[in-house]
Amino acid sequence: MGHVLGPFGIRGWIRVQPYTEQIDGLLQYSYWWLGAEETAQWRKVILEAGQINGNHLNIKLAELSNREQAAQLKGLQVAVPRDYFPVLSSEQGYYWSDLIGKDVINLKSDYLGKVTGLFETGANDVLRVQNDSIKEFKEILIPFIKQAIIKVDLETKKIIVDWESDY
Repeated sequence: MGHVLGPFGIRGWIRVQPYTEQIDGLLQYSYWWLGAEETAQWRKVILEAGQINGNHLNIKLAELSNREQAAQLKGLQVAVPRDYFPVLSSEQGYYWSDLIGKDVINLKSDYLGKVTGLFETGANDVLRVQNDSIKEFKEILIPFIKQAIIKVDLETKKIIVDWESDY
């Protein structure tokens, strides 16, 4: 849902880069989970206050009282419980988190890898695909646009793309 950019001020506030559609989307939750996907260690934190600051959020967590504590959170991911998400109909689509771990196959049925993440570029979102069996390029970046993403099938856990492994 976002990540911690670092401390903000001297009283334990942090700056957060949200991944939500609306900048203030994370402010509606009373608590978050902070952690790193690599370590799978997450901890629950309670939001005391928050405000929009440009394209970021300034957040006060109950657990933090100074800049040094806030600085230790830099780089951590922000997550919220899945049951907090609004239920989407099939017409409304899916959440980014639904795409993580899905297999990516091109129109020639070549396996390109698994989705490891998505990010925004300003122009469009980008699908990050990891394939450890490819020696030259282990990561493929695919623009998340209708010309490149042909089908997202959550049931079969596959994403069909109009993309080559050497692009």
